[in-house]
Amino acid sequence: MPVSRLYQCEAIASTPDDGRTFPLGIHTVGSPRLALRWLRQRARHIGDQLDPPAARPVLAWLHDDQAHEHALAVLASGTHYTHTVFDDAVRYLLTARPIPRPYP
Repeated sequence: MPVSRLYQCEAIASTPDDGRTFPLGIHTVGSPRLALRWLRQRARHIGDQLDPPAARPVLAWLHDDQAHEHALAVLASGTHYTHTVFDDAVRYLLTARPIPRPYP
C-alpha cells in the first residue's frame, strides 16, 4: 500500500552572523509537484526583491529543469528537500518535507 503523505513547505530568511530567522511563508500541499510549485513561487518572490546580481542564482534555479526533476524525485522518495540561496548577509531556505497524512 503506498504511503499517503502531505508536504510541508516553508520559506525562511536567516542572518547567519547573528542567528536570527524570519519566516517568509509556510504551506501544506498534497503532492511533490505542488510542493515544488510552491517553492518556485516563493523563490520568484524572493528573486524579485533582490538586486539583480544576487537574484541570478534564484533565476538560474527557477529555469533549471534538471534541478526540479531532482527535487521531485527526492520528495517522492519521502525525503526532505532544501534549496538555499545566499545574498551577502542573508540566507534564504526553501524547504519541503513529507509529513504523514492524518487519517480521518
